[in-house]
Amino acid sequence: MGNCCNGTGTGGGGQSAIGGSSHHDANAPNDAVEGFLRTRGYHGLYSQIELSLSASNLRDRDVLSKSDPMVVIYTKGRDGSLQELGRTEVILNSLSPQWIKKVNITYYFEAVQTLVFHVYDIDTQFHGIEEKMLKLDEQQLLGEASCLLSEIVTKRDRTVAIDLVGKVGSTSSTHLRKLGQLKVHAEECAVSKTTAELVFRCTDLENKEIFSKSDPFLVISKCVESGNPVPICKTEVLKNDLNPMWKPVSISISRAGSKETPLVIECFNFNSNGRHDLLGKVQKSLADLEKLSSGGQGEHMFVPVSVGKDQQAKVLKSRLYVDKFSESVHHTFLDYLDNGFELSFMVAIDFTASNGNPRLPDSLHYIDHSGRPNAYQRAILDAGEVLQCYDSERKFHAWGFGARPIDGPVSHCFNLNGSSGHSKVEGIHGIMTAYTSALFNVTLAGPTLFGPVITAAARIASQSLAADEKKYFVLLIITDGVITDLQETKDALVNASDLPLSILIVGVGGADFKEMEILDADKGERLESSTGRVATRDIVQFVPFRDVQGTEMSVVQSLLEELPSQFLTFMKNRDIHPST
Repeated sequence: MGNCCNGTGTGGGGQSAIGGSSHHDANAPNDAVEGFLRTRGYHGLYSQIELSLSASNLRDRDVLSKSDPMVVIYTKGRDGSLQELGRTEVILNSLSPQWIKKVNITYYFEAVQTLVFHVYDIDTQFHGIEEKMLKLDEQQLLGEASCLLSEIVTKRDRTVAIDLVGKVGSTSSTHLRKLGQLKVHAEECAVSKTTAELVFRCTDLENKEIFSKSDPFLVISKCVESGNPVPICKTEVLKNDLNPMWKPVSISISRAGSKETPLVIECFNFNSNGRHDLLGKVQKSLADLEKLSSGGQGEHMFVPVSVGKDQQAKVLKSRLYVDKFSESVHHTFLDYLDNGFELSFMVAIDFTASNGNPRLPDSLHYIDHSGRPNAYQRAILDAGEVLQCYDSERKFHAWGFGARPIDGPVSHCFNLNGSSGHSKVEGIHGIMTAYTSALFNVTLAGPTLFGPVITAAARIASQSLAADEKKYFVLLIITDGVITDLQETKDALVNASDLPLSILIVGVGGADFKEMEILDADKGERLESSTGRVATRDIVQFVPFRDVQGTEMSVVQSLLEELPSQFLTFMKNRDIHPST
C-alpha cells in the first residue's frame, strides 16, 4: 500500500508522523494535525489496483455463432447506486473469454467497496464501435455478479471465482439461475510500491512565538483539477527551531499522482488548538524536488498576500532544501496480506451504569424493536463489516467491562458470551447476539476501567507473536464515560505498543472525553508509563460517535484509515518482511 511516513533518520526533537517508526517520540503533537488535514481532504493510505477478468460457461445467445461478451464493472454505493468503473473489450465468438483490457480501481482499506459485474453479449451490428460508446440497453445481459474488493485482495493469489446469475425465460420470474462463472484477479500496480524518500530542511523561518521559537512541520499536498490541493503527507513537528531538518518522509508515487504532478509543500508553525500559522510554501513536482536535491540549491518560500482584489506571492527569505532524494520499492500492506498475514478483530463493550437502564429508551444500551441499531451496535457493525474480511477464521474475541455478571463480583473484563473458559464468538453476528444476551444477564455497575481489557488483548497478541503467527490484532473499545484508571491504561498501552495490536476507541453519549484525547495523543502529550517508558509507537485512535453522526463517514471509518499505517510501522520496527 502506498504509504507516507517517517523513516528513521536524524532530526531529533521531533514527533512521529503518519506511520512514523521513530521510537523517541511516538505520541506526537503531530497527531493534532490530523483534524486539520481532514478538513483539507486528507484520506488514509490507499493502493492502485488493476483488475483482470475471465469467464467460463457463458450462456450462448447467438444462433449461428457464440456470444460476443464484454464486461462492465461498477462500484456499488451504500444507497445501492452503481457507478461505472470501466469496460473490457469485446471478445468475439467465445463462451470462455479472457479479456486483456484491465480496469483500475483505488483500494481503500477503511471502506467497504462492493464491485458489480455485468456481462453483455454485444450484437454484431455494434461491432467496431468503441466500447465506451455502446448503449447497454441495446445489448443482451448474459449475467451479473458481485463481490467485495477486500474479498479479492485477501486471497493468497488475489483471485476469486464468482457465479454469474440472471433471469431466464419470463421476465416476471424472480428465480435466478447460474449462468456461468466469472474470475476476477487483482494486481497491485507497481507504482503503488514505488516511493520517493526525501529529507527536507528549511532555513530562516519566521518566528511566530513570543517566549520561544516556531514549532515547524511540513504538509505536502498534490494539486488536483477540482482546485484546492489535497494533503498526501506530513512531517513530524520540530520544537523551537527556525532552521529545522525533518526526518525522512516517504511519498508513494501513486499517491502523488506522478513524478510530474505539481505538489504544494507548506510549512506551518504548530498550535495545539489546530490553528496552525503558515510560515511559507513552495510548489514543485517530485521531479523538481529531485533536481533541487541534486543541485543542492534551496528554493525561496512564499506566502500569498492580497493586493486590492488580487492575490500575489510575497517571496520570503526562508528557503526549502531537499537534502536527500531517492526512490525505492517498498513492501505494502497488500504484500503482507498476499503473504498470509491477517487482521484479527476484538471488541470490548462498556457496561457501566452511566449508560442507563437498558430497558428504557433513553439508555445508550436500549435495543430498539424497530431494528435500528444503538450506538454500540452501530460501532460493532461498522468496524466488523470492514475487518471481518481480513480474518479467514472469523472468530472474534468479545468482552464486556464494568458490570456484575450473575452471582459474581463486578468484572472489568468478562467474556461477552457468558463462557467462563473462552471469549471467542462466531462472526459479527455472534458479537451482536452475545452483546444482546449480556444486557439481560449482567447488572450494570462501574467504575470505567480500560486496563484489564487492554491487558487481555495484549496477552493474546503477545502469545500470537511468540508463536510466530501471521496475525495483527485490532481491539475496538466502545465506551460512554470517563475512565478512572488513566495511569494504569497508559501503562498497558505503553507495554502493548511493542505488540501486533492497534486499539480503536469509540466514545458514545455526551461525556467529556478528555482522557481519550490524551490516550490518542492528539494534544501533544507524550504517552508515558508510570516508570517513565515512552510508547514505541502510537497504537490508539479515538473518535466521539457524536462527531460523525449525520456525516457520510461511518463511525469508525476515520479510525480505520490509519490502521494499515500502524500495521506497517509495527512490521518495520520488528524488521518483519513478507517472504517472496
